[in-house]
Amino acid sequence: MEIGLNTLYNIGSNYSLKLNEEEVLVYEDDPLRKTETPDEKKLRLEEEKKELEKSQPSDELSEDEERLVSDLQSRDTEVRAHESAHQTGGASTGAASFTYQQGPDGKMYAIGGEVSISFQAGSTPQETIANAQAVIASALAPADPSGQDMAVASSAMVMMMKAQQQLAKESQEPLDAKEAYSSLQNDEKKVSHEPFDISA
Repeated sequence: MEIGLNTLYNIGSNYSLKLNEEEVLVYEDDPLRKTETPDEKKLRLEEEKKELEKSQPSDELSEDEERLVSDLQSRDTEVRAHESAHQTGGASTGAASFTYQQGPDGKMYAIGGEVSISFQAGSTPQETIANAQAVIASALAPADPSGQDMAVASSAMVMMMKAQQQLAKESQEPLDAKEAYSSLQNDEKKVSHEPFDISA
């Protein structure tokens, strides 16, 4: 009777047949073919599951990460509202630009921003005053103006005061001219009413 090597190897499930040093056929326990008890199998599967969970990124955030995301969301809302207020203030403004930070949830949050406000002197003092008032309104439009916002408003205020002085000066000049003309007429009347001696 001939038995093939594969048949000898597959006899039984916990041992294998081998030739020893004297070339005698022996069998011994095969660690690769050892059967598991149900408890051992359950334990092995649980360990494999734990290893798999460790290797996969978790979608859940820690308490600190959740707090940071909440703070970033709050800051994002505040920054966007602040810059939006500048744009609705009435002055000529540019587009808002933002500085972003990535949160632990992978999203980007605005943590800073700016809006350019252009200020031009008008061709008349009245136009300059109107432009300055629009810039002041835009700079101070947010509920909590920053130091930079206050500086822009202050610069516009200085320009507005200079324009008001110019306007006052211009409106004073016609009064001065009218007073001078009136004074000149009064002097002429005095001269014409004074008696003069022709005999001299």
